[in-house]
Amino acid sequence: MDDIRFKIAEAARMAGVSPSTLRLWETQDLIQPIRTPKGQRLYDRALVDRLKTISWLRSEKGLNPAAIRESLRGEPVAVEPEITSFEPEEAGDPASFPVGLKIRRLRREAGKTLEAVAQKTGVSVSQLSTFERTSQGLSFTALHEVASCLGTTVASLSGQEQGQGGESLIRDGKWPSWPATSSGVAIQVLAEGRNQMECNRFQLAPGASSEGAYQHAGEEFIHMLSGSLEIILDGDCFFELHTGDSFYFESRRPHSWRNTSSSETVLIWINTPATF
Repeated sequence: MDDIRFKIAEAARMAGVSPSTLRLWETQDLIQPIRTPKGQRLYDRALVDRLKTISWLRSEKGLNPAAIRESLRGEPVAVEPEITSFEPEEAGDPASFPVGLKIRRLRREAGKTLEAVAQKTGVSVSQLSTFERTSQGLSFTALHEVASCLGTTVASLSGQEQGQGGESLIRDGKWPSWPATSSGVAIQVLAEGRNQMECNRFQLAPGASSEGAYQHAGEEFIHMLSGSLEIILDGDCFFELHTGDSFYFESRRPHSWRNTSSSETVLIWINTPATF
């Protein structure tokens, strides 16, 4: 039955949005529903397909209304496949997914759009979209903010919390590595499992940094193995660390860091409890 028409609540459900969103899109000239003589809004199948396309362009491409109108010009519009909770590349064990795919999965399960996460974290929609596809393009700080927004931690996304804890023996040079998401920052796990402490080995290329400050619950301890590191607490407390130095601070204080050496800096970094 090609002439079937849906009321606004039905059309909104099929498009995965609220009726109020459809009314907003109407004021933005994205969609013009069929009107009954009494003014009731109705949507045929072609309009519902258009609604799905608008929803996809908004949530997955991060386009604003003007860009969506531009994209929809020259109809008929090719509707993208409906977004589902599990796409083909998401088959298998979620623990083995690239970190960007884990972020996308968590975002969708939370019912959050790219725009919503971007507004909450200060990360641009384009950066977030690129990261979900490639696991690249977010700074250390930005990744922490996105993880926090989605109710998880960077350590959990990186697979550090796999296992039940207890004993963990890792031989010299055999450390599991976090996915390389930030330029010049390599992180190796020194103790695997769901432990109270996150024990990591950081290798920082010259100039590598957190690219901004972040904060979370807990305490932190750093021991310098080689090179130099500048730690900034609260935006105005500067500490210069060198080979052999140790440093403790409370994680709730906004902190940022960068390698101030002209060579690689290597350090041991411990967080407790596991909140990073």
